[in-house]
Amino acid sequence: MTALPILRPALNFAPELLLQAQGIRVVFFDVDGVLTDGGLYFSETGETLKRFHTLDGHGIKLLQRAGITPAVVTGRDSAALRARLKALGVAHARFGTEDKRPAAEEILAELGLDWSAAAAMGDDWPDLPLLRRAALASAPPGAHAEVLAVAHHVTQRLPGAGAVRELCDLLLVASGAYARELEAASR
Repeated sequence: MTALPILRPALNFAPELLLQAQGIRVVFFDVDGVLTDGGLYFSETGETLKRFHTLDGHGIKLLQRAGITPAVVTGRDSAALRARLKALGVAHARFGTEDKRPAAEEILAELGLDWSAAAAMGDDWPDLPLLRRAALASAPPGAHAEVLAVAHHVTQRLPGAGAVRELCDLLLVASGAYARELEAASR
């Protein structure tokens, strides 16, 4: 049996963006409008329902394998969200917080990191304090104009449909883990 050729990554990010993404050790994600499509779904009993994309979930798992900590800071809370984060192994999350900066700084302190090692992805004004401080700020298309104005990277993929995975891939490429993970997955 002949050996399979090495699989070459198909992704391409701008060199300056890759440089900016180097050294990131933690990524803060908003939920509604980032990990989800931003729609709010309620059952007839009032339970909040959320739709998550598997590409985003796998990206979060890949970050963890590369030593990059995913963290969630969100203004909402729901059983669906907590179940999804538990399934993904996301240990650092703050729910129901309107003032996101102190919550994020608490996580940074727990990890022994500062903003220079942080990336953030958000879509609206409550995310601005994190986006403005992070070494790498990202937003999905359709984010509020003020968020887009401070973002270093605007994803091509939509929120809740691979936008998070796109940021994860960028960080994996910048960290040098992407090609290794891709080759391992293709064996």
